[in-house]
Amino acid sequence: MSKQQLLNILIDNITMDETVSAVDNFIKCDKKAYIVPTNVDMMVKAEKDDYLREIINNADLTVADGKPLIWISKLQKNELLEKVSGSDLSIELLKLANDKKYSIFIIGGKKGVAEKAKTNIYTKYPDIRDIYTYSPDIGFEKNANELIHINDLISEANPDILFACFGCPKQEEWVYENYKKYNAKVTLCAGATVDFLAGTVKRAPKWMSDVGLEWFYRFLQEPRRLFKRYFIDDLKIVKLIFKYQNK
Repeated sequence: MSKQQLLNILIDNITMDETVSAVDNFIKCDKKAYIVPTNVDMMVKAEKDDYLREIINNADLTVADGKPLIWISKLQKNELLEKVSGSDLSIELLKLANDKKYSIFIIGGKKGVAEKAKTNIYTKYPDIRDIYTYSPDIGFEKNANELIHINDLISEANPDILFACFGCPKQEEWVYENYKKYNAKVTLCAGATVDFLAGTVKRAPKWMSDVGLEWFYRFLQEPRRLFKRYFIDDLKIVKLIFKYQNK
């Protein structure tokens, strides 16, 4: 896919259907690929984190995870076609796996959450060939033996689609450093998707998502944890808009 500049990152101007089709092609071609849904929070982080920006820009697909990115692209007069959020894309990939009888692997989440997600997925998508799960301990990314163990687990399962659910930037860094070491065809940096699939965290109603208020719904669920992110850190995007508007 051809990427275009959006403030400080490169992003694919692609629809949801085109993204799913690209994933299907990656699988058919047996191509190892990784996908990074990118939102305002990640763009703010990437301004000072060169490594994260490298990971985003080098992804096989970088998609717009949030309406604000669509609004920013309009300001730049290079409008993105569609919001492709990680949580929505995850559902579409589960549908694809169900239709094509692909296998999936979910890594991340608190103990028991991925297994609960697995049960819910099989209820709705019974034709998925296999579903594997693993919830590593906190700090696993600093444990060389655990990293090898995880890569071996994934390689043994050999899934068509891997959902990495650790949160940003841990999941992006882990994927970037390991996706060529394990045998999974397509890896999606999926964030809180494991919690949505397990039902431990509720997603915003569709109308809120459609008008760009999904972040506010999440804030209402976890105000103490998310206040700084949404009302202090993410507001730095305004400064970035002015900075790159003049470049």
